[in-house]
Amino acid sequence: MAKEFRFDDVPVVETKAGKLKGYSFDGMHIFKGIPYAQAKRFQMPTEVEPWEGVKEVTSYGFVCPLMAQEKPNGELLVPHRYWPQDENCQNLNIWTETLDAEAKKPVLVWLHGGGFTAGSSIEQEAYDGFNMSRHGDVVVVSVNHRLNILGYMDLSPFGEKYANSANAGHADLVAALKWVHENIANFGGDPENVTLFGQSGGGMKTTGLMQIPSADGLFHKAIVMSGVSDGKLLPIPTGDGTMIVKAMLEALGIEENDVEKLETVPYYELVQAYNKVCPIVMQQGGYIGCAPMENDFYKGEPLISGFTEHAKTIPMMVGSVIGEFSFAPVPFNKYELSDEEMKAILTKRFGERTQELIDLYLKAYPEKKAVDLLALDRIFRVSSKVLAKLQAEGQQAPVYLYNFTFEFPYQNGKTAWHCADIPFFFHNADKVEICNVPGVSDKLEKQVFGAVVNFARTGNPNHEGLPHWPAVTAENEPTMIFDRTCEVRHNYDDALLALIEEVLPPFSLAELFAQDVQH
Repeated sequence: MAKEFRFDDVPVVETKAGKLKGYSFDGMHIFKGIPYAQAKRFQMPTEVEPWEGVKEVTSYGFVCPLMAQEKPNGELLVPHRYWPQDENCQNLNIWTETLDAEAKKPVLVWLHGGGFTAGSSIEQEAYDGFNMSRHGDVVVVSVNHRLNILGYMDLSPFGEKYANSANAGHADLVAALKWVHENIANFGGDPENVTLFGQSGGGMKTTGLMQIPSADGLFHKAIVMSGVSDGKLLPIPTGDGTMIVKAMLEALGIEENDVEKLETVPYYELVQAYNKVCPIVMQQGGYIGCAPMENDFYKGEPLISGFTEHAKTIPMMVGSVIGEFSFAPVPFNKYELSDEEMKAILTKRFGERTQELIDLYLKAYPEKKAVDLLALDRIFRVSSKVLAKLQAEGQQAPVYLYNFTFEFPYQNGKTAWHCADIPFFFHNADKVEICNVPGVSDKLEKQVFGAVVNFARTGNPNHEGLPHWPAVTAENEPTMIFDRTCEVRHNYDDALLALIEEVLPPFSLAELFAQDVQH
């Protein structure tokens, strides 16, 4: 049976800046590319200029220009959408079943991944908000904002108007949250019940906004997915932009007193200059941008600078997936390997401590194969645990910890990779083919999605489809294992992760992407 599309009779929605008209599909109101702010390059966002008449918002807006050409790759694991790019990218999208200003439905605001340099609100197929809004009875918002050198380049030494250019991307997000606060009621949402959720760089943006005083009160809960920053994965910038900006000016043939010309240099020329000088500045230990900078506006990441007093009051749901960076093809069928063969493979990486690690891994994950140790995440599981404990010690807001450990029907039981949980969080497993396992994935999707929606509604992820999920305390670390069988395990992988850190050299993302799984 055909689903119904409607446009002509769909109500116009009033916002602070003017009237908007979206469309209806299968009973869902959809608005795409709503402008929430505007900004000149390297400067703070300002409110959108009001418009006359009715603005049609039925096309996704521009996404932020990227520093490198996107290449379709790994689409089976993480299917993408590609979209036109432009610096005028401060726009958002909304999915809602009602336009009743009294409905007061929970609002979930999605912050996309891609570190602070890449990605967009529609980059992944799984980011679509239709199913989340429909099945969760919530309003879903996804946001585009400035990234890379447009959103995170410190020009403050070169003029007052650039005072917070190092955090322009985060300032865009604050502007988006202000827009939501002022307007979302007319889209059926409750401005006093807003949950931020984000994965990878989006998780770091979520914790970042918790640390920005001007965002206080604009959101009330936070879900951080595979994105807790402790300074190891993405080093925290030190110093200011003097060295990198001077080097860029020189590469572009611009005099220092003409620094404002950087505002009009074509974007890709700017990127070319940045890429030319960045390695040299980095070697000299200088600031290179492309990440937020701690200052009066942004108080730094919690694991590095501590939670602000307001951040301590925000309920959190924090977690990761078991094989975050396990993108490389697996050159064996783990189900056909004997215990001895698995140990031989693991010994090449872990040496004389291999049997100890196998014992600890199988104690932590008794249903897994020992050889999956090769894929075990060392970054986000550890930092998520530390963040959860830090918030729990404040005793002002609950924090719930999870680990997504599902194995997929690909390469003989591939462990969950970075982004593998997103379709389940959005109730979009049907949009990502690899997530579909008859008789299994539908149930897991309901369990994960139910936790997300209940958390957004009440600050507590528990629901009847899951075993009881306690909050983390200073002494106890319950983790919800999202898998074929969901269960809570307490402090179950501490010894395993400690030994891995002892055995292996420090984690290097660059080295990881340069190597394949060895066998």
